[in-house]
Amino acid sequence: MSEKHTQSRPRKSKLRYFLDNIIKVLSDYVIEPILIAYRFTYLLILFLPLIIGAPALFIGPRIAECENERMGALWWYDVLVRQMENSGPTFIKLAQWAASRTDIFPREMCSRLSKLHSDVNPHSFEDTKKIIEREFGKSFYEIFSEIEKCPIGVGAIAQVYKATMRPEALSASYDTNNLMSQDQDEPVMPTVAVKVLHPKAEKTIQRDLKILMIFSRILDALPTMRWLSLPEEVMKFSEMMQEQLDLRKEANNLLIFRENFKNRGSVEFPKPFTEYTTKNVLIEEFEEGLPIKLFLEGEEKGIYDHMIANIGLDAFLHMLIFDNFVHADLHPGNIMVKFRRPNLLTYIRRLLIDFIPTTSGMSKMEFQFVDKKDMIGDDDSRIAYARLMRHAGNKELLNEELTKLSNEGYLPRLIFIDTGLVTGLNVENRRNFLDLFRAITEFDGYRAGKLMMERCKTPHLVIDGELFALKMQHLVLNVRALTLQLGKIRISDLLTEVFKMVRTHHVKLEGDFINIIISILLLEGIGRQLDSQLDLLRNALPILRKLGAQEGGKGLREGIKDIERGGMWWMKFWFWLEAREWIDSSCEEYDMSMKNVSWPDI
Repeated sequence: MSEKHTQSRPRKSKLRYFLDNIIKVLSDYVIEPILIAYRFTYLLILFLPLIIGAPALFIGPRIAECENERMGALWWYDVLVRQMENSGPTFIKLAQWAASRTDIFPREMCSRLSKLHSDVNPHSFEDTKKIIEREFGKSFYEIFSEIEKCPIGVGAIAQVYKATMRPEALSASYDTNNLMSQDQDEPVMPTVAVKVLHPKAEKTIQRDLKILMIFSRILDALPTMRWLSLPEEVMKFSEMMQEQLDLRKEANNLLIFRENFKNRGSVEFPKPFTEYTTKNVLIEEFEEGLPIKLFLEGEEKGIYDHMIANIGLDAFLHMLIFDNFVHADLHPGNIMVKFRRPNLLTYIRRLLIDFIPTTSGMSKMEFQFVDKKDMIGDDDSRIAYARLMRHAGNKELLNEELTKLSNEGYLPRLIFIDTGLVTGLNVENRRNFLDLFRAITEFDGYRAGKLMMERCKTPHLVIDGELFALKMQHLVLNVRALTLQLGKIRISDLLTEVFKMVRTHHVKLEGDFINIIISILLLEGIGRQLDSQLDLLRNALPILRKLGAQEGGKGLREGIKDIERGGMWWMKFWFWLEAREWIDSSCEEYDMSMKNVSWPDI
């Protein structure tokens, strides 16, 4: 009998292998094309009103308040937003991506797309349980002692739950001593955020991306659309979507950010549990903080607004200048604020702030929070959070409570979440970026314009390049005219004007450039809402000091190692910022002294 069994097993395994191959062939070459055709037909019907209504883009009077767009165009944009909302996760993400591309699409259209809401129905809790048990090979309640069955956040691709881990589920490497409560001997088990991809989301998105690629190739055949390089843009968008469909990449990004910011204590990133991270599930420490939008609402400014704005901008500049690893999705929904009381060591540091920065190269925000161990435990943070959340719906009472926290010595810290999208510049793009930056800092706008055209993707399709270079020169000269008026230069306004010129003259910029610029626009926009006098260039000064001070200037040389020519332009820019800072300080002192003069009555 045993011999018969051993002979039958190979036959069964061969049969199973053959059947599996047949099923795979049928799935890939019969069923999948049918499903793609069905999806294509559905999308075609959905977007048919936009195709038929395209002539409306050129009809109607122009509306001055809406970027001088025609009334018919505004109607078309509204229909586009509505149909994008109804098309599923891929097109919701596509709309959100397009909303940031004012270098390609009209500004009013981008503005309307940016208001699109991800109206996605959450998948069931039972689906979540099945996914988690399948991914980790454990019973759901072997991992969690508690979980809120209603998700705390639902996005186009995934949804997030709040849960508590079981002690036995944690690996020996996890330090539970850090979670000791001030009034308990037993460690408090971590509250975690559990992110789970929607079931079948990946297959739907893959089909949609294939359909988008077909459309992009059709449109690319039109001469007037060729400068957009739509197939390349769809490829870039596809890469972005693929990154978000693998939660292991988000966990890895969190680890990199935590390493980069381990000595910059004013900013935190959640800690991922790597042993509980797979392609479809990510478990990370739950960070309890106030959404930054609470600080952006209303006209009345809070006592911490200036500090929060500068912490955020300082963190971004470090990502850009030192790390070349930038969070590419820094909208208000991904930034939270928490408050902690420093201990005695931090107070000593704060007393020394005025004496240290110029020699250490450390920014004030960094110096206040050199080490997270300087802060009193999370209990204080939770108490502050509870006190503030009681007044979340009333800005006046919230500001009063914030003032009380300030008097008690609490300091703000920013929490950045949702790190699925990051950006940076490769060697070639970094060189292009620094060459362009050098031309601008030397106020050579004409050369900056020429560089943008020469190094864009489709230089042969640029329209009236000489006029574009002259416009850049005019723009840069205007910047120089305002250069010593702090707060007058709004980087976002300048970049928006550049995007308008780029779109008009068909100068196609690299996606990496755009991602960096979009991040600057988002951060300065948030910062200006908190502090109208926020100055990106002023914030860059201590970072340039630090870059120059590292190992007697070694850091300065390494910061421009991608450029073969000398680095004197960096020195010029640094000197210009120092002069600008000195003149501004002198003007402020003069104004204050004049206010204190007692003038005789005439």
